Amino acid sequence: MHKSIQDIIDMKKNEKKISVITSYDYTLATLCDRAEVDVLLVGDSAGMVMLGYENTIPVTMDQMCMFTEAVSRARQNSLLVADLPFMSYQVNIDDAIKNSGKLIKAGADAVKLEGGSTMAETISAIVDVGIPVMGHIGLQPQTTMLYQGYKVQGKTKNSALKLIDDAKELEEAGVFSIALEMISHEVAEIISETINVPTIGIGSGVGCDGQVLVIQDLLGMYDKIKPKFVKRYMNLSEDITRTIENYNKDIKSGMFPAPEHWFSMDPKELENLREEIGK
Repeated sequence: MHKSIQDIIDMKKNEKKISVITSYDYTLATLCDRAEVDVLLVGDSAGMVMLGYENTIPVTMDQMCMFTEAVSRARQNSLLVADLPFMSYQVNIDDAIKNSGKLIKAGADAVKLEGGSTMAETISAIVDVGIPVMGHIGLQPQTTMLYQGYKVQGKTKNSALKLIDDAKELEEAGVFSIALEMISHEVAEIISETINVPTIGIGSGVGCDGQVLVIQDLLGMYDKIKPKFVKRYMNLSEDITRTIENYNKDIKSGMFPAPEHWFSMDPKELENLREEIGK
């Protein structure tokens, strides 16, 4: 039986840190689940990491459902949360509910959407139909990047107060947790101490109730963007490139495949074949 929403909420109450990994495919999600990660997040960052987009804006609902289905087939133990992509929930509440339902049908246990107080009514409506929601404040890749760029949030008193108010409103709207992205660690800690639902930090310091990284980032597989907050536990991009180079060389030199990699006929059958061909 995989973790439930209540399990994640209880982890904050019991002062247990929450581990979250963003994953998009069956193979890596299987390994994350096997490692007993608490939450698997199918992020719309799949657009960049898996599909090569410049940002998350082009990602569609169909693509998010596909990634969610793949990860849902992998997980046995983790809670599964999936991102609502850009413009799948901002236009109207009916769209937000309908698209949230699509992700749940694809295998998610909950959905995540970006936005502070302006999204409170939408979140409340999604929760009211029985779909759990994870909030997301601070740097919001779907919209913040359009006008502000890649900047740390909550560095002034006024911006900090706005973030604290946003967190409170999201809690009141019914979220079961809130992702805090690139918020100054002092403000992230204040938010975590102020609200009762868990906070999941993305570059927001150790004071959050949990942390999330993209699996390709922590394995050193995605080199296009290297955020300061990412801890690279391996450098697989170099190892994988070197391995593929060796594979390429083996083919060119005739070293692969070797006899242990192919299949053979029975010698008598081969002799019969050659006789038949000879005729």
